[in-house]
Amino acid sequence: MADIAKLVEELSKLTVLEAAELATALEEEWGVSAAAAVAVAGPAGGGEAAAPAEEKDEFDVILTGDGGKKIQVIKEVRAITGLGLTEAKGLVEGAPKPLKEGVNKAEAEEIKGKIEAAGGTVELK
Repeated sequence: MADIAKLVEELSKLTVLEAAELATALEEEWGVSAAAAVAVAGPAGGGEAAAPAEEKDEFDVILTGDGGKKIQVIKEVRAITGLGLTEAKGLVEGAPKPLKEGVNKAEAEEIKGKIEAAGGTVELK
């Protein structure tokens, strides 16, 4: 294993151009492409659990209910969305409705936390 660690250390010193040349040379020598090797090696490690390794980077925050605390949830919806009182009330009463669409994970989690703290329920899609 020490030899592998040394090899990895040496390879990490390569420039992008040198790494590309190395990949091409290995493909020619062994008759395989780096992409094929990754595709074959990927599922072997964890089966189906490893396959959906892609993590979403955009989320839709869906208000699913007010949890019986409509006024607090309306206030929070207004603060998050910038809607007027009538629009925010309509959104809360019409749940399930999207609050924000296409937001990053951190913002989606923050919105979810605020709505849940106010008593509402939220789903991230």
